[in-house]
Amino acid sequence: MNGHLHTISVLVEDRPGVLTRIAGLFAARGFNIDSLAVGATESSGVSRMTIVVNVEEKPLEQVTKQLNKLVNVIKIVEHDQGSAVERELMLVKVRSDGDNRARIMEIADVFRVNVVDVTHGTLTLEASGKPEKLEALLGMLRDFGVVELSRTGRVALARGDRSIKDRTLKVASDA
Repeated sequence: MNGHLHTISVLVEDRPGVLTRIAGLFAARGFNIDSLAVGATESSGVSRMTIVVNVEEKPLEQVTKQLNKLVNVIKIVEHDQGSAVERELMLVKVRSDGDNRARIMEIADVFRVNVVDVTHGTLTLEASGKPEKLEALLGMLRDFGVVELSRTGRVALARGDRSIKDRTLKVASDA
């Protein structure tokens, strides 16, 4: 798609079906969600969704306006590039036989990732960081043979003292 990546945080009531309705709004417009992470917040009964989608600005505005109309949506914020701390978690299992094991351990050390499981034929690494860091790590590990891979998708928080509850953040529907 010719758009660019948008990272959106959505506070929602923790109710059955909310995730389905929100994902459905993107699907109805033909948008592919690049990543979707959902979890609890500091407030009981409220969940936070972090959605990364590759779209043009105008169609995204239309979707966020529709999202704002959903009864279980509390607030939507689009994070401008550089205005948020963004991280992702990845588990990757890599073939590691013979001399490869030492080389993989060196790569893990350079990238500051943890070895969380070791077998005779594989190493499982746990990495967290910016998506670009994880992509670079994967690029180094592919030569050894990636057996399995699992990524959480991006999570994001606004930089500084601001929070999603503050009015000073750019609300996606006001964009």
